[in-house]
Amino acid sequence: MRPLDPRLVRHARATVPYLAVVVVLGVATAVLVVVQAGLLAHAIAETFLDGAGTGQLRGTLVALVAVVVLRAVLAWAVEVASLRASATVKAQLRRQVLARAVALGPRWLAGRRRAEITTLTTRGLDALDGYFAGYLPQLVLAVLVPLVVLARIVPADLVAAVTIAVTLPLIPVFMALVGLATEARNRRRWRALARLGHHFLDVVSGLGTLKVFGRAGAQVDNIRRVTDDYRRATMGTLRIAFLSSLVLELLATLAVALVAVGIGLRLVHGDLDLETALLVLILAPEAYLPLRQVGARYHASTEGLAAAEEAFGVLEAPPPVAGTRTDVPIPARVRVRGLTVRHEDRDAPAPAGLDLDLRAGEVVGLAGPSGTGKTTVLHVLLGLLSPDEGCVEVSGPAAGSGGSVSVELGDLDPDAWRARVAWVPQDPVLTGATVAEAVRLGAPTAGDDEVLAASSRAGLVDDELLPQGLATPVGEAGRSLSAGQRRRVALARAFLRRAELVLLDEPTAGLDATSELAVLDAVRGEARRGAAVLVIAHRPAALAGADRVVRLDPADADALEELTAP
Repeated sequence: MRPLDPRLVRHARATVPYLAVVVVLGVATAVLVVVQAGLLAHAIAETFLDGAGTGQLRGTLVALVAVVVLRAVLAWAVEVASLRASATVKAQLRRQVLARAVALGPRWLAGRRRAEITTLTTRGLDALDGYFAGYLPQLVLAVLVPLVVLARIVPADLVAAVTIAVTLPLIPVFMALVGLATEARNRRRWRALARLGHHFLDVVSGLGTLKVFGRAGAQVDNIRRVTDDYRRATMGTLRIAFLSSLVLELLATLAVALVAVGIGLRLVHGDLDLETALLVLILAPEAYLPLRQVGARYHASTEGLAAAEEAFGVLEAPPPVAGTRTDVPIPARVRVRGLTVRHEDRDAPAPAGLDLDLRAGEVVGLAGPSGTGKTTVLHVLLGLLSPDEGCVEVSGPAAGSGGSVSVELGDLDPDAWRARVAWVPQDPVLTGATVAEAVRLGAPTAGDDEVLAASSRAGLVDDELLPQGLATPVGEAGRSLSAGQRRRVALARAFLRRAELVLLDEPTAGLDATSELAVLDAVRGEARRGAAVLVIAHRPAALAGADRVVRLDPADADALEELTAP
């Protein structure tokens, strides 16, 4: 990433006013540096040459104190502006990254680890504080201060100005060389952090299963190994940072020494007066100081720069083309023709050449072994995934007219289409403080009676394990509920939507036989009120109530067997 990447300005508008403020404050700081050096040189020369006391130098000393205070105020203002800009930019980038990740859909997300996106939007972008609060203001000073200092030294001592002008570029050159090595190291460190976060998330998510099978202790060594990789990458970056600081300090010290030697020789030969010599000697280190500090600040900002680079990669990924039509027909029929979806991690497509009809008032079961593309079919029907071959047609009475219309799903606006669809995934995600609030997410404007009716149909009201009924706390991600209860909350949420198309992925998983029959009866009720229902299930009981069952065969994905359920 360049010192100031144009993509940062393009994606985070808060950067523009911040840069304007930093430039103004940087110019003021550079002027104050020159003024302070002039006051110091004058006070020292007057003291040693003319024996001036504090009374005679009162004006100079007051002005010097005022300059020091103003420099402190400007430094404080830069830090306040930097931290506020950093907070605003991070918020903007987080919103954009999350929105783009959702827009890119499940196929893109399947190729990205969840922990990688989580690390990017939390710890990664937080590291931008070092970039905005440290590196960027210092970068502005590194450009402005040397220019202002040289402009003041040129009329005072041309030889010293030429010496500074010749030696100044050496620091950026060595800084760039060190930066290349640091960037490569930091990228390895970032990858190690993402790998650590992903592995730790997997272990925590599956801790219950690991404990059941006695494998929890074995994960300690794996986490230790990944942590050691991250530690080594971090220490390698720190070693380069310390060595680079040594190189930059050595260069600056030698350059200032050259200037000092020249000043001393000319001062001895009477070619310079003492005040001018002191002025140049005080200003020379100030010309190199911002550049040295840029190198130090750069190492503190490399993690944020790497995270920003990752964020730009997400933001610049082209989203799938979405339809724009909002005249969604009430789906009396959904026809899937030749549906084929290819996956990066599989040799064969799943599904391949699928034909499927979903009609209002009918329950269709979709069965087959794992990996045959059943859940992929739901993703296509939801508009979350575009097929590689084939199409999905939605036909029925057009909204607001009496005629019939047939539209390809890809031409419909995704939000308008999903407003007519209810979906229960394999692993439902619950939010809300109570069960009632979690159910109401299906239709936020629904009344209490409607929430109660939908919950009753899903078997929640009669659940003896809910001590407080629908007021039972859900907990974080539904952890206070059992797997079966979470499933029924998701079903109640789907029933509350009263959608025209209902998609259920393993709706009876985790339920006992009695609850399963009650839920299947509720699913039949959705078909009786006119909805088209697609049920994916492995359990025979869940498929027994379907009007038709379509089975996907992994041996020959093109061979589909459609059966009439008993």
